[in-house]
Amino acid sequence: MPGSPSEPYDLAVIGAGPAGLAGATAAARLGLTVTLLDASTQTGGQFFRHPDPAMKAARPQALHHDWSAFTALRRRLESSDVTHLAGHHVWTLAREDERLWSVHALTGADGDGERPVRIPARTVLFVTGAHERQLPFPGWTLPGVVGAGGAQAMLKSGLVLPGSRIVVAGSGPLLLAVAASLAAAGARVPAVVEASGYLGYARHPRALATNPHKLLEAAVHGSALLRHRVRPHPRSAVTEVHGTDRVEAVTVSRLDRQWRPVPGTGRRIACDALAVGHGLVPQTELATALGCATRRTPDGTHALLLDDLQETTVPGLWAAGESGGIGGWQLARVEGELAAFAVAARLRGRTPPAAGPHLRALRRRRARMRAFADAMAAAHAPGAGWTDWLRDDTDVCRCEEVTAGRVREAVTDLGARDARTVKLLTRAGMGWCQGRMCATAVACLASGAGERPGEGAVAPSAERRPLAVPVPLSALADQGE
Repeated sequence: MPGSPSEPYDLAVIGAGPAGLAGATAAARLGLTVTLLDASTQTGGQFFRHPDPAMKAARPQALHHDWSAFTALRRRLESSDVTHLAGHHVWTLAREDERLWSVHALTGADGDGERPVRIPARTVLFVTGAHERQLPFPGWTLPGVVGAGGAQAMLKSGLVLPGSRIVVAGSGPLLLAVAASLAAAGARVPAVVEASGYLGYARHPRALATNPHKLLEAAVHGSALLRHRVRPHPRSAVTEVHGTDRVEAVTVSRLDRQWRPVPGTGRRIACDALAVGHGLVPQTELATALGCATRRTPDGTHALLLDDLQETTVPGLWAAGESGGIGGWQLARVEGELAAFAVAARLRGRTPPAAGPHLRALRRRRARMRAFADAMAAAHAPGAGWTDWLRDDTDVCRCEEVTAGRVREAVTDLGARDARTVKLLTRAGMGWCQGRMCATAVACLASGAGERPGEGAVAPSAERRPLAVPVPLSALADQGE
């Protein structure tokens, strides 16, 4: 059977979001044997996260845009020959030979604890998505402070709210969607606090003109906020959270163009929760551990470097969706399908039919949506002055309780000049999340020179991590058998 050591799958797709569903089903239609692995027990990824069927939600579509498009992808998967392996946490890949990869995962789907599994495949498609970027500020560790995407996930999957009066803050278009969802669910949203503003989009008129659906989405969210009397605060940031046992209020300050707080502009807003996020960071750990190169994005993160057919710099490994750059679910779906055509052509020893009408259409759609994604990233890129929010006693690394003062001391007194040296001197980034929450802040404080985001002030260089998720020693021991 496909997936056994003697008969590997043609394609292993890691991630069951829009890109993974599109790529897996397209590859199956092209005659490939495909397995789809995902850590979640449900398909849809973060964008189409929805309640567990056991919750018997009457109208899960009420919390989503484009729900019909997702259900169409799900039906396509259910009617295909794709082997869907839900509840599989992929922690690494290994090359068996020049034509075969082994995908190593942990699964506890049978209820008997985590068990290691190995799935052989000739090619791999990474559709691993993204996680939120967090920039720390005084009080951000108080109970009641959650990620903006985290608040939306709580609502979509658990049908619960993080509070009753919720300030939404940070930067990026996700804030509008989150605020609209929370308000529609019954929360009072006194403010949406956007650090960048939206005038930056005006510098990219062509990207706006060729993506009218994005303008429509913005209009829908804007009208929803107006209807619920949610007040926008552009070019502002939450610079402090107040409270003892949990959030009681936040201070919102105006920012200059470098994201430095303008003195005397702080305003206190009462709330019992704060949903905050400053954009998304592509999840590239699995791919970079295998040597895949990355590129710098306009907002200072690192995404996988891909060719015109979605292949990484390592032959046999493809990527689609947010791992190649943040761009939304529609772009992810197009990239997943395009990658499937490229994989099928490679396995059959043919050059992809670049001149075919369907592939030409996919490429045009990708180019159009990628242009908007780059404009969006540039418009919401963090300014270098955001570190002025931090007091010396502000925790930067939550896991290891490393403060901004300790990081600054490592730089000024001990000579650290990069995030890795700061990590060795302070343990920042050595905790459970392995720097996913604090890497941005540590890198900014280590650079110390007020660099522009595109020049190194926002994201650390992509690191190779041999383990993409926490792995028990028993699973590692089994690799030697």
